[in-house]
Amino acid sequence: MKYKKSIANFRKDYQKMALVESLTKNNPFSQFFVWFNEAIESPILEANAMIVATVNKNLQPSSRVVLLKGFGEEGFVFFTNYNSKKGKELIDNPKVSLLFFWDILERQVRIEGNVEKLSFEDSEKYFHSRPKGSQIGAWASAQSEIIKDRNVLEDKKQALEKQYENAEKLPCPEHWGGFLVKPNYFEFWQGRSNRLHDRIFYELNNNDWKKGRLAP
Repeated sequence: MKYKKSIANFRKDYQKMALVESLTKNNPFSQFFVWFNEAIESPILEANAMIVATVNKNLQPSSRVVLLKGFGEEGFVFFTNYNSKKGKELIDNPKVSLLFFWDILERQVRIEGNVEKLSFEDSEKYFHSRPKGSQIGAWASAQSEIIKDRNVLEDKKQALEKQYENAEKLPCPEHWGGFLVKPNYFEFWQGRSNRLHDRIFYELNNNDWKKGRLAP
């Protein structure tokens, strides 16, 4: 089967903005905060959507979209099932890469670092802030496991709804919680005309951030 249109001819010339070193923050977290706020204020549907890339024991990379749920100087936070594919891979190999792509702004941000589990208390606090339906979903899905059909999920969901029909919230599963990504590298990419894009990087060295420019 051959795609009828020539993908090689798909082109977009980026002309909206520029990224100049002198106008960027000296701290990458501060620079991310500026860009993230601009993404939130734009028409982007989910500015907190990011690609999380992991590597398994066979050095096979794997990636998926996850929602960012918090960030600050300490790092970037997301939540998942620890028994899922990404959860197991992150526990076995804590090196991780994050990617934000904000197409409307013609921007992307790459982040590399290491992860550590959040405390159960922090995970529980966030778990109970979620809608009850999402709490039920976390219990109903043995994430990444093979199941026979959709009915497996629906049956578990209905059973949990009946079990906790008089409860405002469910207990937080021990196999579910947060990861904190502690970055050691950032790259801010701004699309420019003729593929001469702007790329500003920050690299952590002896607790200090070195900033520089990369060729596109």
